[in-house]
Amino acid sequence: MTTQTTQQNDNAFKNIAVPAKAFTDQAVYIQTVREGISGRVVKQAIEALGGNRELFIRLLNTTSANLNRYYHKKVLNRSDSEEVLDTLRVYRYALRIFGDENLAREWLATPIPALAGVPPLDLFDTFEGRTLVRTALRKLEHGEFS
Repeated sequence: MTTQTTQQNDNAFKNIAVPAKAFTDQAVYIQTVREGISGRVVKQAIEALGGNRELFIRLLNTTSANLNRYYHKKVLNRSDSEEVLDTLRVYRYALRIFGDENLAREWLATPIPALAGVPPLDLFDTFEGRTLVRTALRKLEHGEFS
């Protein structure tokens, strides 16, 4: 990955109020989850993923009206914090693989044969689903399938 690609990926996350190391350092990730993230991170995450509110409605098991309330929470609970942070980690991984926000978003929204024809974003609402997407991205990274 080039320095320019790394900078583009970092730019996609520069407006997210989470320590940058939370995406690369497991200890910082765990500490951030334990402390809880601000509700405004939910809104920032939605913006980072191209305005996909429906994903976060499913992810947080809430309604559209209640999602707006999340934005104003001072601190989310551990479970919600981890759901949002892990979703952002998978998205960041896709950005790293594709090197471009538009390509990453397109892949995430496209039915993928390796995921039983399901778009990766449709799997983001569960931990196991995100694990499947990570596995597919890892295989892409190593040229195992396209």
